Amino acid sequence: MSTYLISDLHLDTGRPRITRAFFDFLRGPAAGASALYILGDFFEAWVGDDDDAPLVDEVVRELSRYSGSGVEVYLMHGNRDFLLGVDFAQRVGAVLLQDPTILSLAGHRVLLMHGDSLCTRDEAYMTFRRQARDPNWQQALLAKSLEERRAIAAQIRAVSKAMNSRKAVDIMDVTPEEVERMMRKYHVDILIHGHTHRPGRHHLTLDTKPVERIVLGDWDKSGWCLKAGKDALELMRWPIA
Repeated sequence: MSTYLISDLHLDTGRPRITRAFFDFLRGPAAGASALYILGDFFEAWVGDDDDAPLVDEVVRELSRYSGSGVEVYLMHGNRDFLLGVDFAQRVGAVLLQDPTILSLAGHRVLLMHGDSLCTRDEAYMTFRRQARDPNWQQALLAKSLEERRAIAAQIRAVSKAMNSRKAVDIMDVTPEEVERMMRKYHVDILIHGHTHRPGRHHLTLDTKPVERIVLGDWDKSGWCLKAGKDALELMRWPIA
């Protein structure tokens, strides 16, 4: 059986076709998988595990059915859904992963990350990331009402969109030196991440050793996944109607 890795679906009530595409993926290509890893930004925004939006109920129903079929499901926080908690993970039968996480795939020692922490040249974002990962800041945010949190999430998205439109393209991509530092630190030969919306496979040389960085694509016009078999990794893409 194969393992599948996806990221950056950005599920949102305003994008129902992506939700349908995800459900089709669970019932189709990923049916009968040994494991599914969702590496962050599963949702466009996450205001807390007590969110009562219909979309959340739909995802809980489908993903819990999927995990109940025997597939191991793993969730990693992204920069949009950093408030995903244990309660939601339990409801869908998933395990929350630390960022980064090491595992073995297709005979390789692999490092899994969302990827936002690799974009160190984006100083404004890195400042926000440190704040958003602070437990005290998160606790204060979750103490607010759902309506307040939804308004704050909308404001954060609007500010982020406006700021990103003014940033140089390379600033929002990974910093090569940070990629090398993380791969050395964890002694891996493959790094898999999302976040940048720049899917591809990058073959590198690190300390005379061949290594690879695999970037998962965001779901918009296409769906993306990495399929890991016994001894091969395949980055797959298909159109979303």
